[in-house]
Amino acid sequence: MPRFHCPGALSAGLSFDLPAGAARHVQVLRLQPGDELTLFNGEGGEYSATVERMGRNDVGVTVNAHLAVEREAPRAVHLAVGMPANERMDWLVEKATELGVASIQPLMTAHAVLRLSGERAEKKRAHWEAIAVAACEQCGRNRVPHVHPVQGFSKWLGSESSGARRLVLSLAQGTRGIARTGASTADEAFLVLSGPEGGLSREEDEQARAAGFAPVTLGARVLRAETAALAALVLLAGQDAD
Repeated sequence: MPRFHCPGALSAGLSFDLPAGAARHVQVLRLQPGDELTLFNGEGGEYSATVERMGRNDVGVTVNAHLAVEREAPRAVHLAVGMPANERMDWLVEKATELGVASIQPLMTAHAVLRLSGERAEKKRAHWEAIAVAACEQCGRNRVPHVHPVQGFSKWLGSESSGARRLVLSLAQGTRGIARTGASTADEAFLVLSGPEGGLSREEDEQARAAGFAPVTLGARVLRAETAALAALVLLAGQDAD
């Protein structure tokens, strides 16, 4: 059944016009009055709904019932990533959303190719947020991970206060494997810091460790920046398949 993100209050019996993007998608799918669809607003669960009217540029629907369905990962994992270049950051946001990431913090680091500030940074954040929404519509998640505004590494490190268990992906010799970093409780959250192409600089790695980030490794193979962040996410978020 088609799924659409509709921010704002939803309740059984409510009739309203879909947001422009969702309306265009409904028209592309050639849905007709009487067809059913699923709506979610990111506040928990999802809603069954029915198409009531197909206009030239708008689509009217009526909400039927709330369904207390969640498809979140067993454990919250937040990613702070030195932004990889070109379309790789788009790919990372999409796949991390599908895999259950709780939030994504894009970072400008010493070795990062992508440099963003001001209006351009906000446009990129909005773009990544839209990618996360589309990924939730596709994969069945009802809670959209938050994509934070782009920050410089040092500023972010000095203000980070999530309370999650802190890990930094490291290639240093003697670093313990991430698989040995088991959570002590089922609801323990993780914050994983991962560098861009070329990794974090030595100074950034030292700053992270001084700020309480425990160094961990994904093994002997050198992974691409986007692959490393996703591998850590999968290993820490927990298995939710039957």
